[in-house]
Amino acid sequence: MRDSALAPPVAPPLTGGLADSLFETAALDPTRPMLARRPDAASDSWEEVTAVEVRDQVVDLAKGLVASGISPGHRVAVMARTRYEWTVLCYALWAVGAEVVPIYPTSSRDQVEWILRDADCVGVVVEDEQAVMTVGSVCGALPRLRHVWQLDAGALEQLVGRGEFIPLATVESLRRIVLPDSTAVIAYTSGTTGHPIGCALSHRGVASPCDTLLAGWGHTVVPPGGGQPSVLAFLPFSHVYGLMVQGLCIRGGMLMGHEPDLNEAALSSALRSFRPTYFCAVPSVFEKIYKNFLRTAQQAGRGALFERAADTARDFAAALERHRLGGGPGPGFDLRLQHALFERTVYRKLRAALGGRVVRATSGGSPLNRELSLFYEGIGLYVNDGYGLTETCGGVTAQPEGREMSGTVGQALPGTDIRVADDGEILVRGPAVFQGYVHDEARTRAALRGGWLATGDLGRLDSHGYLTITGRKKDVIKTSSGKSVSPAALEERLRMHPLIQQAVVVGDNRPCVGALITLDPDFLAYWRGSLSVQSDERSRQAREENALREEVGRAVAAANSVVSRAESIRVFRVLAEPFDVTNGLLTPSMKLRRDAIVRHYALEIDAMYQARSRLPRQSGPDELAQWDDADNVFR
Repeated sequence: MRDSALAPPVAPPLTGGLADSLFETAALDPTRPMLARRPDAASDSWEEVTAVEVRDQVVDLAKGLVASGISPGHRVAVMARTRYEWTVLCYALWAVGAEVVPIYPTSSRDQVEWILRDADCVGVVVEDEQAVMTVGSVCGALPRLRHVWQLDAGALEQLVGRGEFIPLATVESLRRIVLPDSTAVIAYTSGTTGHPIGCALSHRGVASPCDTLLAGWGHTVVPPGGGQPSVLAFLPFSHVYGLMVQGLCIRGGMLMGHEPDLNEAALSSALRSFRPTYFCAVPSVFEKIYKNFLRTAQQAGRGALFERAADTARDFAAALERHRLGGGPGPGFDLRLQHALFERTVYRKLRAALGGRVVRATSGGSPLNRELSLFYEGIGLYVNDGYGLTETCGGVTAQPEGREMSGTVGQALPGTDIRVADDGEILVRGPAVFQGYVHDEARTRAALRGGWLATGDLGRLDSHGYLTITGRKKDVIKTSSGKSVSPAALEERLRMHPLIQQAVVVGDNRPCVGALITLDPDFLAYWRGSLSVQSDERSRQAREENALREEVGRAVAAANSVVSRAESIRVFRVLAEPFDVTNGLLTPSMKLRRDAIVRHYALEIDAMYQARSRLPRQSGPDELAQWDDADNVFR
């Protein structure tokens, strides 16, 4: 095993609860803009809300919670999208010592019932009538649940009215007795199999990565020329990454806007109108933005120009990286000249799609592809790829300033230790490690080994302490020949092709590795339109299908180039519909439910391998000889 840690100073220890930072900002800088909200979803105007105004709204709502019988230690679930009310409600609950239980608004009835029962919730806040009906259908099995508040029916206003008689001193006294080690959040992991698991996160744990990042990297979010940093929060607050974004903004004094809709049109509109200076997203969002850049350029007849600009951006960023890591002189004259040309003609237009003011970004949730990371750095938007998980309240690593390395998730945060066990599993120790799993001491003991959290993730540390994530321990595939394959690298590479939206590598107890692939509908429509196939309808469809097979085959070949022959994809099938939360094949945090996908497509997987095995066996001792060319069966 090996240890690694960063050099920046550790943030000062927390002395109270998470709500204190809001009250402190309101006292020291009352007119500082803290949150921004729109009068309605269609509006392009944002109204800034100052720290003292937010504080007063939190206090008024906290009074209503007290009047409703919410006491320290009570658990209240919030089942809503990322919206203004989520933040105000969250800090009001923390101000009275209550514990927040986030629930994804897309959760099924069974999931909602499980979480509300498992967490012993006394109240739940939902958005709309449909959610009220979902909760109402399970209330009979939840004797401790006393309150169901609906945001769209004016529940918060009603709570404020109910708490008018509660003195301010009551809220202040409750807030002051919240200790750093009190539980702040019961965060349920999405659960790729079985029921979600509740992770108890303390006030200290949630604050720790936020304060450490602000202490060591806070100056990097300040826009050029000074001014207040701003962040558009659109990641679900039901996920620890979204909560971490909220914590960074409130504790760091950054202006935060909320965008509840995750669809592409709504997010694009919000980015253009809010114009954030910092961008927090997951890899799939960065992948989608890149593909949109490419498709837009191709539709305008500038596809070749974009690809040259993208290659130049990656080459420029790679040269900068070699220089800052002491391995090269930096970009040469010709490369700098090309980069300057594309800055005027291409790169600044790309940055404008994100509002035109973004100077840096953070990616989390899963590792960001190195080529994609270099592209964004090359167009003037460095993406800090970090690592964390629910059980660590988010942040575990970050890219060291001035020594960033794309393709890795950086180094351990100050105060946090990382080890890689002999079997490749990442172990973590530090102040952000969770308190344990709710009602599951056996699983808690299994995860916490002598003070070290066994993450279940696989990775490697280099001699300088940079961590590279290679996959999940439970996702490793073992073929019938005994070859162990981690699917992450192959899936990541496949998704980089513009046509491919999702990919799942399969092959447990099979003679070779296979893949289930879904296509990006937007790019597929453009791709079909760009084909010049002139013939009768039946012939045209056949030629289109052949061309599509060849294109996907090229993507598979490109993915295979990053792994050994024994690990390469030999068979694949393109599916007619994507993996989605609604069909139970994605978690609410957009992670693949691998077991569910394999069960759902069991017949297709069998047919994929059987079709290939019926081909004439090639001579030679290698069992895989007959699988040398990737199959391209379409469903």
